[in-house]
Amino acid sequence: MIKHRGGFVAIALSLLCASACSSPPPPPADDTPDVALKKVLTSYVVEFLRRNPTTNTYLGGAGLDPSLREVDGVLRDYSATALDDEDRWLGDTQAALEKIEAGGLATASRIDREVALAQIRFMLRQHQVRHYEQRALDTYVSEPFRALDWQLQGMTATGGNLLGTSAEWMLVVDRVRSVPRFLATAQAQIELGLKSGHVPDPRMLERDGLESSDANTKYFGETLVKMAENLASGPDKDRMLVELRDAARLASEAYTEFHRFVATTFFDSVKPVKLKTAFAADRFAMGEADYDWATKNNFRIDKTAAQLYDEAWPIVQKTQQQMIELARSIGQQHAAWKLPADGPSAVRAVFDQLSKDFPKSDEEMIDWYRQTAFRLVEYGRKTGMFDVPADYKLDVTVTPPPLEASVDGAAYYTAPPFKNNGVGRFYVTPTHNDKAALAANNRAALADLAAHEGFPGHDWNFKVMAQARDRISPVRWLTPGAVEDSSSMWEDSMPAEGWGLYAESLMAEPGPDAPNGFYTPEERLYQLQGELYRDLRVRIDSGIHTGRMSYDEAVNLFSEMVDFLPGNCAATGRKTSEAKRASCETAERAIFRYSKWPTQAITYRLGKDQIYAMRDEARKALGDKFSAKAFHLLFMQQGTIPAGYFHDSLLEGMKGGN
Repeated sequence: MIKHRGGFVAIALSLLCASACSSPPPPPADDTPDVALKKVLTSYVVEFLRRNPTTNTYLGGAGLDPSLREVDGVLRDYSATALDDEDRWLGDTQAALEKIEAGGLATASRIDREVALAQIRFMLRQHQVRHYEQRALDTYVSEPFRALDWQLQGMTATGGNLLGTSAEWMLVVDRVRSVPRFLATAQAQIELGLKSGHVPDPRMLERDGLESSDANTKYFGETLVKMAENLASGPDKDRMLVELRDAARLASEAYTEFHRFVATTFFDSVKPVKLKTAFAADRFAMGEADYDWATKNNFRIDKTAAQLYDEAWPIVQKTQQQMIELARSIGQQHAAWKLPADGPSAVRAVFDQLSKDFPKSDEEMIDWYRQTAFRLVEYGRKTGMFDVPADYKLDVTVTPPPLEASVDGAAYYTAPPFKNNGVGRFYVTPTHNDKAALAANNRAALADLAAHEGFPGHDWNFKVMAQARDRISPVRWLTPGAVEDSSSMWEDSMPAEGWGLYAESLMAEPGPDAPNGFYTPEERLYQLQGELYRDLRVRIDSGIHTGRMSYDEAVNLFSEMVDFLPGNCAATGRKTSEAKRASCETAERAIFRYSKWPTQAITYRLGKDQIYAMRDEARKALGDKFSAKAFHLLFMQQGTIPAGYFHDSLLEGMKGGN
């Protein structure tokens, strides 16, 4: 497991800050607008974390304010009464922020004010316009597990492989005791949605309502207690385990009951799965007005869904052409492969050849990911693109079952940034030894994903940000709506996923005797494939949520474009190749994710484009004085907010640092 914080990033920061960092400004006088703003924002952040316990755990809120420690022992109150009270508080906070004139604030304070106002507008719209709490099924099913998973990640190391003090484990017990009430409230909200026409999409009903509920029944009934038995220590362990077993049993039973509620309310049968006719129609589309509002408010993007949809296609075609040219170059090095004349077919033929070198089991696949992660870190050290200290390491963890529905392939879960302990986790989802899925994780296919989730992507990014957290306002870490489900604002996704995709591309930038950068030509082909499907996501996401594309059309397009495999996924049968079957299954999982997470899928490419645009501007402005290391550090020091907030100040900071 990764040791989240230590001396290595501090060393990296000290080396870079000599040229890129300025000292924090002196504290303002007590009667300035900046002081008034800080008071409002401090109150807002603490109260936000108090009302959003899962986010509080995710961020390590107790490290910011000790009064938030007990919040790790509860779950969010989604009752109508609690949300009405929350909206009054949000309205009061909004009014207080608007009373502070932006023109009198320092640049960083002005950005913080704008960030908070956008967050508040989002939350009020969720409750008062979209009434999303009445259909947020995946939120309700997944949030207790996520809260506990982050809670375990953030525990104090107590020696060897042991984690958690007695007090930390008792907070786990308290939170598990909250699950039955939490799910009862969730059922009440879903019932309100039935009356008002706010019903979850049928796919969410099946996969989150039934399948994830089942996974959580097992997690609370078996897995959690076994983990506690293996991880906990101390004189109170036996007493804690007795209480945890009792609480976990009741939580497991609550998930069984919630599964029964979903099954009897929305389905004629669950074996085989058959939805009631009234709930079988697609309900995932966000709608054009809400989509346009979200991109502008949440991401500070002025383009509409229609513009994003139209502009995406030429970008997709350009990336596809790059892949065709590279595939032919690879084919020339392997005369026996005899590539077809058709460009897309040639790419597919190269993929088919490369897929023959695949891991024979999930265990071997995880080991290959670890080896690739090691090579990436060594490349970063060798090239000097980052100052990577000797004690930095990157590890890979198997995705736990309750998260498998949400983690398609791999994902990174950060350690709590407000605390000084905890680990970040680079999750890789098992294929359950499915041969076609393992072939998709062949040797050449792993590098770009490891660069995105690991180094120099999310793992490195979040570690650097954690070391710089005293420079990053707490409001810039918040995740309104939820941390990672259909209720999320996704404000943090633009810089985080934009950086992840940028990291993939950064490793492809040519160097001396390295025309493909870190990658072999074969790995570069898969890196371009990763770029292609992030390009395509903009087209698909803006399309399916505004009626320009159906769900099935999106699945077919994804399979045909990303995997270069023609054919209708709905028509797959006995004659369908294993590759096409696996492609269609992967495509459908991807479209399901996009369907329930509107606007998240566009953040990868748009975020990456913003980083490259700012880097180019800084390079032109500074000429020979431009430092990529300094630019990267200054970008990460802005926190997890979209670049539209800090574009101008970052460029000014680059000029000032040089």
